[in-house]
Amino acid sequence: MDASGLKEKAEAWLQADPDAATVAELRDVLARGDLADLADRFAGDLEFGTAGLRGVLGAGPNRMNRAVVRRTTAGLARYLKATVPDVTTRGVVVCRDGRRLSAELAEDTACVLAAEGIPAHVFPSLAPTPLAAFATLHLNAAAGVMVTASHNPPEYNGYKVYWGNGAQIIPPHDKGIADFISRVEPANQVELLSPTEAHARGLWRDVPDSLGEAYLDAILKLRVHGRGSESLSIVYTAMHGVGGVWMERALERAGFRNVHPVAEQHQPDGAFPTVRFPNPEEPGAMDLSLATAERVKADLVLANDPDADRLAVMVRDGSGKLRMLTGNEVGVLLGHYVLVQGPTRRSKSHVVTTIVSSTQLGDIARELGIAYDEVLTGFKWIANRAVEREKQDGTQFVFGYEEALGYCVGTVTRDKDGVGAALVFADLAAWCESRGKTVLGYLEEIQRRFGLYVSAQRNFTFPGAEGAQVIGRIMEGFRRSVPSRVGELPVRTVLDYKKGERLPPSNVLAYELEGGGRVTARPSGTEPKIKYYFELKETLATGEPVQAARARGEARLQKLIDAFIALARERGQPEVGT
Repeated sequence: MDASGLKEKAEAWLQADPDAATVAELRDVLARGDLADLADRFAGDLEFGTAGLRGVLGAGPNRMNRAVVRRTTAGLARYLKATVPDVTTRGVVVCRDGRRLSAELAEDTACVLAAEGIPAHVFPSLAPTPLAAFATLHLNAAAGVMVTASHNPPEYNGYKVYWGNGAQIIPPHDKGIADFISRVEPANQVELLSPTEAHARGLWRDVPDSLGEAYLDAILKLRVHGRGSESLSIVYTAMHGVGGVWMERALERAGFRNVHPVAEQHQPDGAFPTVRFPNPEEPGAMDLSLATAERVKADLVLANDPDADRLAVMVRDGSGKLRMLTGNEVGVLLGHYVLVQGPTRRSKSHVVTTIVSSTQLGDIARELGIAYDEVLTGFKWIANRAVEREKQDGTQFVFGYEEALGYCVGTVTRDKDGVGAALVFADLAAWCESRGKTVLGYLEEIQRRFGLYVSAQRNFTFPGAEGAQVIGRIMEGFRRSVPSRVGELPVRTVLDYKKGERLPPSNVLAYELEGGGRVTARPSGTEPKIKYYFELKETLATGEPVQAARARGEARLQKLIDAFIALARERGQPEVGT
């Protein structure tokens, strides 16, 4: 688009933008004549999909702002009225985290819903994402909206949508909502009721404190050991997010008396002053947790991301050094724990993971005779598959996880729950302590029986519209030129999930390798990244130290990674990329 076309689009946006702050921001961009900035802001509309909306805050249709959220909410409301006959009775949950503009976006959401005649069940203060998922079920709402950008950097925000079954939306609802959004009038013409008027008409309903109490009671029942610990030393970080008060209350009620919050990160702060990227997986994000743990000599470190739907864990190894568990290790530990030590009926138990997570949970489930499913990446697929099988087969969902630190124990929520999962992991650690074992000792028991799986992920970021084209070229390059081997390992099976043969169509490629390894490539659904996932299996010899088998497996894994990255370079991946 040429300069005159960009300026024309910008002027049209200014006429319809109801927010003085973003109007001033866009006028400044125009005054500076920054055509590259304008081109990115007006490259298209921020796409509404199964993850809802997520993007950088700012003016323009390709940004998160009040204009976009008002139109999105009007489209959501009209879709609900067209598809859910009792939506005006059941209402919609509205929840927010502590990010910049979250309060305004949540208020706009509630006010637009009210103007459409739909009651908004509004959390009166900050709350974690698991509470929004829980409330949608607990209040029998027709849908739920959570204003959050989860673990993204501070310049981001987002808009996550739950369906009435408590799970995030999947097709056809995402496309149906997007279609209704496309027909919504300009943002400054979208009708809103003021909070005062919405309250007066009974269309703004504050979520009561009793709902939070019900959530805490429910996750406390997920524990297996159930005895807490006076001695187990736990460090916890909320990562400047909204999980702190909930995690403290849960651990205290569970009988954990030796808990040490990371003080610098405990209060909500959307600027995330101590971390550039508030994701426990990112380098440096856990430094303050590590320092606190060494100071108090903690046995266990638990970390939530800012909206508390993810969980990271650090434990002591044999030398006394703290080690971060991988998402797959946490998933296998929690899955094995609730399946083998828990009270559930195995004949009806059901566990679910994703096509980019470790295959080990599936191997455990098959040996134990437990129903198992692999689904596409994203917890929406895990939750909806659990609901589907419960209806079809009468199974009891007991655990699901994705390697990106997302875990769900039981059916308290139909989404990943970093608070509930952290409580169950603390319970697991206390159980290990009661047996005179460490968490890593328990993991070794599992590995000696089911094999040692080593896994890794490599991400490459290519921002902006040009970056999306780069990522597209890489994926299509692999489709045009299919590798017969990755390094020394022959490719046994190629799975192109874009064809929709085993699962709904998705832009994912997987290579199953001789000997049980797997490599998977996929563009991120929420960030400008392409992600590669790697896994190999090692069998421990009788009496072999687990460290020796791990070192052997990780050396093989690094060769696999290097070989695949070389293949990606041959297929269009630039040498640069963070």
